[in-house]
Amino acid sequence: QVQLVESGGGLVQPGESLRLSCAASGFTFSNYAMSWYRQAPGKSRELVGRIASAGSNTNYADSVKGRFTISRDNVKRVVYLQMNSLKPEDTAVYYCHALRTTAGISAYWGQGTQVTVSS
Repeated sequence: QVQLVESGGGLVQPGESLRLSCAASGFTFSNYAMSWYRQAPGKSRELVGRIASAGSNTNYADSVKGRFTISRDNVKRVVYLQMNSLKPEDTAVYYCHALRTTAGISAYWGQGTQVTVSS
């Protein structure tokens, strides 16, 4: 069955770094654009960044530009989110999302991983 399993979350201090991973199985990973979303308590889920299926194009929310980097390994079927210079406002549950818009729409969500930035 389809699975997106996030890992790498945790508690860090402001200014530190974390790398999140999302391991995919059960679908043709290389056909899907991959995204990271986040949801803070009391707020709606927001897009953090997205990477195209071949990894050639990325885009980011203004709030994370220059600090976060998305990458993917289509052989290992993993997408990464490198988060540097973390701020308390980055505290949220981070979700992995897969989307294919050719031959119909197909989308999947991971279960999320908690990131807490606090001194």
